[in-house]
Amino acid sequence: MKKYKFNNLSIRNKLLIIYICSVFIPITLTHSVFYQVTYNNVRTQKMNDFSLSIKQISNDFQVAIDDAVGISSKLYTTYELYNLLEAKYLSSIDFIHAYYDYFGDISTEVSLYPSVHSIKLYTNNDTVIYAGGINKIDTLVKESEWYKESESVRSSYPVLTRRIGDSGKYNTFSLIREMDYYLTKNSTQKILEIELEAGIMNSIFKDVTFPGDLYLLNGEGTIEYTTNPEISWSEDKYSFESVTLPKDKVMFHETYDLPYLNDWKVIGVTEEHVLLEDIKESRNIIFYIALINLLFPSIFIIYITSSLHLRILHILKHMRKVEDQNFELIEGIDYQDEIGELTQAFNRMASKIKRLINEVYVVDIQKKDLELQRKQAQLSALQSQINPHFLFNVLETIRMRSILKQEDETAKIIENIANMLRKSFIWGKDWVTVDEEIFLIKCFLEIQHYRFDDKMQYQIDIDQDAAKCFIPNMSLIPFVENASIHGIEPAKGKGMINISIKRIGEFLLCEISDNGQGMEKEVYEQVMESLEKEQNIGEHVGVKNVYYRLKLHYSNKFDFKIESEKGVGTTIRIKLPIIKDKINSIK
Repeated sequence: MKKYKFNNLSIRNKLLIIYICSVFIPITLTHSVFYQVTYNNVRTQKMNDFSLSIKQISNDFQVAIDDAVGISSKLYTTYELYNLLEAKYLSSIDFIHAYYDYFGDISTEVSLYPSVHSIKLYTNNDTVIYAGGINKIDTLVKESEWYKESESVRSSYPVLTRRIGDSGKYNTFSLIREMDYYLTKNSTQKILEIELEAGIMNSIFKDVTFPGDLYLLNGEGTIEYTTNPEISWSEDKYSFESVTLPKDKVMFHETYDLPYLNDWKVIGVTEEHVLLEDIKESRNIIFYIALINLLFPSIFIIYITSSLHLRILHILKHMRKVEDQNFELIEGIDYQDEIGELTQAFNRMASKIKRLINEVYVVDIQKKDLELQRKQAQLSALQSQINPHFLFNVLETIRMRSILKQEDETAKIIENIANMLRKSFIWGKDWVTVDEEIFLIKCFLEIQHYRFDDKMQYQIDIDQDAAKCFIPNMSLIPFVENASIHGIEPAKGKGMINISIKRIGEFLLCEISDNGQGMEKEVYEQVMESLEKEQNIGEHVGVKNVYYRLKLHYSNKFDFKIESEKGVGTTIRIKLPIIKDKINSIK
């Protein structure tokens, strides 16, 4: 996989990345975060405002009910009122005097409480006159809903009920309480009803800023009052669970924990989009600001990018023409920035190269050619002055001294080096016998054996019929060298190199094998592919050199095979046609 490098990108793509990372992403993220923070703050503020509105409605309703409860508590413990309803009157005149002595004063207190409409008393005392706010507890009263619903709890604490009013609808709210504080054995039944003002609910629930529907629920979940126009709360009693609420509803509620309002609730229902009405304007402003922040930098960056990109492409276009020896100058205004300086430098370079080619290059080549020939002649003369025999004599002297000092192994290595050196001086021929090639291989292997001691062993097996056959010079030793250096030397443990040359009919079969480290599969495939496609294979240049020399001499009449496995070793097999005679084989 090709490794990604930033420098491989074009300048246009680099500038685009800079724009995205430095302008587009920061501005987009900044405004997105700002919008999200604004959205959350506005929504939280709206939720708090609406929650306060519900709390205020709940408090106002409780204050209105507390006024009635306060009056009921005061009258509940008033003995004079109890005595008024409990006494047995001999005549109507006696009741009238008692009524005006006390009940008239009670009625005047109603004006002190704006939420209270009137006070009514109910009794089963037959000696009183049922008029002026005093009513008889008869069968009709006992069969009424408010009487039955409050019967179980009105003796303990006041009960708020909604009953049918004078209009025939369930729109009258009253506080009902049993007057049993001074209860005696033969006491009559007495009930106090404090009726609330008809418009008190509208003033509490409608004169608010809550943008939704409000519901007043009793402890059983029945709607006692609502601002929802689709629910006729005054016509009948509806359960809150039966109401169809919006899908994106947001609900606020306040629950009462009072004996006379046990589990009553004030619920406000609104829609999510109502919470976000105020943020729409802010969202548009944020969008326009972000658009402006993106638009102007984008236009400016696009202009600069286009200027840089087009001018660089213009220079590259002329530089590619130079490859075809077209030294056309770049026309246009000479700008003073770096690209302008690069343009000017290219024009100067193109002019100078064109002038050098036309005026100097040819003459200079001729002068250099003469100089090269002169230096080559000097080198040849110098080389001819060196007597190779001097080197041989020196090596022979060192070898003899090693023998005298009984350093036989060192002497043997020096002898092999001298033999290899002598061969390198005298071999000017293309073809050698198998014996001559093997002689050089033995010298090399002895030197390697000296280096590695027992780590490297070798075995050579040559047929007598093959010894005098001719092969191309240096066609086997590169493989022996590879087996020693690349196969045995880096491997752990002892290594063995086997060399076998046999004559089979009119062919020579040469095989060189080792048990060294072998080649990786990828390296092996690379070597074989390079031989087939005649490509450069880098460090295996010796293999390639031998292969192409064999192909030059034998055309396609030879076989060349390589087998290698990592950790097992490498085997080279070469099958060559037998050359029986070569004029230049012995000099």
